[in-house]
Amino acid sequence: MLTKYLFNFFDLITYPKIIFIIKIGVNYLIKQKFNYKSNLAYYEIAEFMRKYINSDTIIVCIGTDKCVGDCLGPLVGTFLEEHNFPLPIYGTLRDPIHALNLDKKLIEINKLHPHASIIGIDACLGDTNSIGEIHTRDYPIHPGKGVGKSLPDVGTASIIGIIDSSDTAEFFTSRSIRLHLVFEMAKIISQGLIHAYYLNTIINK
Repeated sequence: MLTKYLFNFFDLITYPKIIFIIKIGVNYLIKQKFNYKSNLAYYEIAEFMRKYINSDTIIVCIGTDKCVGDCLGPLVGTFLEEHNFPLPIYGTLRDPIHALNLDKKLIEINKLHPHASIIGIDACLGDTNSIGEIHTRDYPIHPGKGVGKSLPDVGTASIIGIIDSSDTAEFFTSRSIRLHLVFEMAKIISQGLIHAYYLNTIINK
C-alpha cells in the first residue's frame, strides 16, 4: 500500500496547489489548504510536511475524545500509532493532550526531547464554506484561540482541520458535527504524515 502511494506521489508532484503567503511584520508565513475529499489531499500534506519532518521530529496531537468536534488530534495520533509510525507521538484517544493538561504535557515533552522539532495537529473552527478543509502551515498551532482560551503555542509547523463553523455558539460541542467527517479527515492527515516521513527518508538517502 505504501509503495503504491509513494510511486503515485512522484507522478503528481507538480500538481497545482493553493498556497497562501501571510506577512506579519517582517516575517512571511506559508499556509496551504485543500478539502479532505480531494483525491490528492494526502499527497499535498506529504509534500508540504516533508520539509519539516525528520528523525528529530515529534508529533503532538491536541484534543479530547470526550467531544466529537475536538477528537481530530487524538484520532490522528491513534492512527499513527496503529501504523507503527517511527517518530514519537503524543496525544491519542488513550492518552489525550487537551486544554486541562497541555502545559504539563509540553513541559514533559520538552524535557524528553529538548532539541526536537514539533508538528502540531488540532481541530479548528472556520467559515461554513471552509468545513472539511485541511490546512498545512509553517507556523505553530494556537490552541484555544478559536474559543477564547489562552494556551501555549504548539509546533514549528502544524496541520489543522476545519470541523465546524465559528458562527455556532456551541463551538466543538455542536450536534451538527459528524464523527464520520472528523474520522475521515484524521485518516487523511495520518496518511499524509506517514508518506511525508518516508518521502523524506528516500530523498535523503
